[in-house]
Amino acid sequence: MVDPLVIEEIVAAIAPQRGQRVVEIGPGLSAITRPLTAVLGALCVIELDRDLAQGLALNPQLKVIQGDVLRVDFSALWHAWPHGWAQAEMPAEMPATMPASAPAALAAPPRLRVVGNLPYNISTPILFHLLEHVQHIEDQHFMLQQEVVERMVAPVGNTHYSRLSVMLQWRYAMEWVLKVDEQAFDPPPRVKSAVVRMVPLAQPPILELHRFSSLVQVAFSQRRKLLRHALEPWLMAQGWTGAFDFKRRAQEVSVEEYVALSQSLPVK
Repeated sequence: MVDPLVIEEIVAAIAPQRGQRVVEIGPGLSAITRPLTAVLGALCVIELDRDLAQGLALNPQLKVIQGDVLRVDFSALWHAWPHGWAQAEMPAEMPATMPASAPAALAAPPRLRVVGNLPYNISTPILFHLLEHVQHIEDQHFMLQQEVVERMVAPVGNTHYSRLSVMLQWRYAMEWVLKVDEQAFDPPPRVKSAVVRMVPLAQPPILELHRFSSLVQVAFSQRRKLLRHALEPWLMAQGWTGAFDFKRRAQEVSVEEYVALSQSLPVK
């Protein structure tokens, strides 16, 4: 990214505050990293490219995790991120849980803020990976392919309303922040981009995530057909005995209805 005005808009949308726990996915050549670090004082970055990671590691204000973001345990990262990290190095080994003897001040540190320009080819897997750690996340600001953002924020009945819409809107308040023109990049990509804000809901509906995910996946597996073709048989196989209007297509059912349907499944 080379457009300074777009970079400024993105950083303004994130609104970083000094001392916050911010994790950037895919910093690349540091277009967003530099202005974020200038405000925050310290930043954790996750970079897959080994050469780029080695260059980033030369900056003492950066904690660099070199590797695949899909293998990063964000919950463990939250637990291991000590108070005052700007002055203290994060442990190389991130424990899955804090020791029982840890000081009370470290038992529940502020949640992570996650930002980044997500790789277009694996953006959806990254979003689902973060969903598993959402309880430790304050908010997320991502630049993605525009069509992905359209699906993320689409309301029920919209052409772009999809499995991704349901799975994310169940847990986050979603907001389209800005459109990013191709000329903001060098070289210009062949796809349009947009920035989205994701804020975890303070009191989300309680459900079993993996069963909810399976239900929604089945519903949208034949999105052109009525739900009685795929979803109804799947529900019956789960031992479900409730009432539901299956004479609709997947995109005609609201997030709230999918949540209620998942909550009505018999306990296994």
